Amino acid sequence: METMPIEKVRSDSVLSLETWRNGDDEVLRPSGILDYAASLDLRVALFERLDAGQKQLTVDLSRLRLLDCAAADTLLRAQLEAQERGGALRAPGASDLVLDVLEIIGAAKQLRAYDDPPPGSPPVAESDPDEAGNDPPSQWTTVNELLRQAAAMDRGDPRRGALRERAIEHSLPLADRLARRFHGMGESPADLSQVAALGLMKAIDGFDPDYGTDFGGYATPTIVGELKRYFRDKGWGVHVPRRLQELRIEINRVRDTLGQRLGRSPTPKDVAEHLGVDEEQILEALVASSAYRPVSLFAPLGGDDDAGTLADVLGDDDRDIDGVEFRQAIKPLIARLPERERRILSLRFYGNRTQAQIAADLGISQMHVSRLLSRTLEGLRRALLDG
Repeated sequence: METMPIEKVRSDSVLSLETWRNGDDEVLRPSGILDYAASLDLRVALFERLDAGQKQLTVDLSRLRLLDCAAADTLLRAQLEAQERGGALRAPGASDLVLDVLEIIGAAKQLRAYDDPPPGSPPVAESDPDEAGNDPPSQWTTVNELLRQAAAMDRGDPRRGALRERAIEHSLPLADRLARRFHGMGESPADLSQVAALGLMKAIDGFDPDYGTDFGGYATPTIVGELKRYFRDKGWGVHVPRRLQELRIEINRVRDTLGQRLGRSPTPKDVAEHLGVDEEQILEALVASSAYRPVSLFAPLGGDDDAGTLADVLGDDDRDIDGVEFRQAIKPLIARLPERERRILSLRFYGNRTQAQIAADLGISQMHVSRLLSRTLEGLRRALLDG
């Protein structure tokens, strides 16, 4: 979409501010250092636009070298004000020290600082606009050209590999920035960076420069998809349905935003209403989250090493459990036996009498007792199996 500059404000301070419209969205791009004094000017600019009825605001952070906590608080307050007025504010394009500050105070995800800068705004490390006021070329111009040259060469050409490595080096900051979106979700930052780099190499190999698309637009969903697959397939200690895994990610994404808006920790009902799902689904996803990092069987109980471990209180299989079922099933079968057969069973298995003792007690031969006992047991066995 074509971006059209509508205002450019330059001052003698370390902050410069440029604004332009991108459809319904108004973009403000500060440059330099956003300290306490400069954040006051940014606060005035943001609230002037909100008071004028502008609901969609983007503060492009790609040109900032540094911001302090006062500036971050300005962005958060303006975001809350925009949400209360039915709009939204995001601050994409952060990197280096700017992103570090937002991560330290826990505002990076809430402000969507990991997102790409809006169209028409060059990223950090690019040159300033030229004298005519035109923005410099896209950062992906170099990568697109490297991949276009590599695609024109034979697969066995050694220069092709060199071009591919240069394209990867130019694009690694994008992979690292996307990996940082998922920090604090139970996986080490080093592992996430490796997964993002793997997704980047898949994007490099699958990119077709003839389509005319910037590599960044193609690589971002590829890398994010690789990271999500890692969480879905490798991160869980116990398998959980995919819908609950994805819902868990959505819950983590909106929790900070809701907390800022409500001024308290959001309840499952708050999250359900925000995401448009049933509260039962939110509760199910929260319970399933415990399966991501199961408790070790050797974890101490109650924080006291002398209290033992979880493994110490787990029960073993009780061999007598099956016997309870069999005894209950055989009771009515025994009750239907003739009196003499019931007496033989009682003396043999409950009185612990020998066949000779039973024969003497009943006045019959030991061989007869053996035949009656075998016949009775066989009948009971068949009755149990048929049942």
